Amino acid sequence: MSTEMSVPRDRFLLVTVSTADAPPATRVRVWRKLRSLGALYLQQSVCLLPDRAPVRRQVGRLLTSVRADGGTTRQLTVDVTDPAEYARLVADFNAERDTEYGEVVERAPELLAELEKETARGKATYAEVEESEADLERFDKWLAKIAARDYFGAPGAAVAREAVERCRTALAVFEDAAIAAQAGAHPDQSPSSALPPSAKLRAVE
Repeated sequence: MSTEMSVPRDRFLLVTVSTADAPPATRVRVWRKLRSLGALYLQQSVCLLPDRAPVRRQVGRLLTSVRADGGTTRQLTVDVTDPAEYARLVADFNAERDTEYGEVVERAPELLAELEKETARGKATYAEVEESEADLERFDKWLAKIAARDYFGAPGAAVAREAVERCRTALAVFEDAAIAAQAGAHPDQSPSSALPPSAKLRAVE
């Protein structure tokens, strides 16, 4: 058996949706749901998703609700037998996820810059810690949503996770500074050097 034949491949769900006779809210709901699932659009109202049980269930519920609203839908299972075409589809899925991971990487320096600025100003306080914790939590949730629709292991995932971990490291250092300030400690190092080099990342221009 060849290596190519031994590698399992996903089948795909080919989904078409028309909401012309449905309320406007249905169109928005369909777009949001398919986007959250990471659908790859081939053309308007026609998209592909991996034929995996959790995806199939969610798509089935969505299409049932669209038909109840007066829309029309179709779901077909497609087996892409051409290895080159299959590879192109996987690359297209990964490219979309990499774009999303790239947005995380671009936004992470904003949190790092804010922590560095407040450290330099001597404003390492619990209020700032809580605000930054909320920002980090949003990054974690954002990353988790992208990962949930990253069906084929897009290469940008590792870079995005690393960017968020740098934020987590910087926040831990910032929190230590806030605890020291609350206790009246006077660390030997200057505020501007409180963040370790590994946690510093300048904003992307």
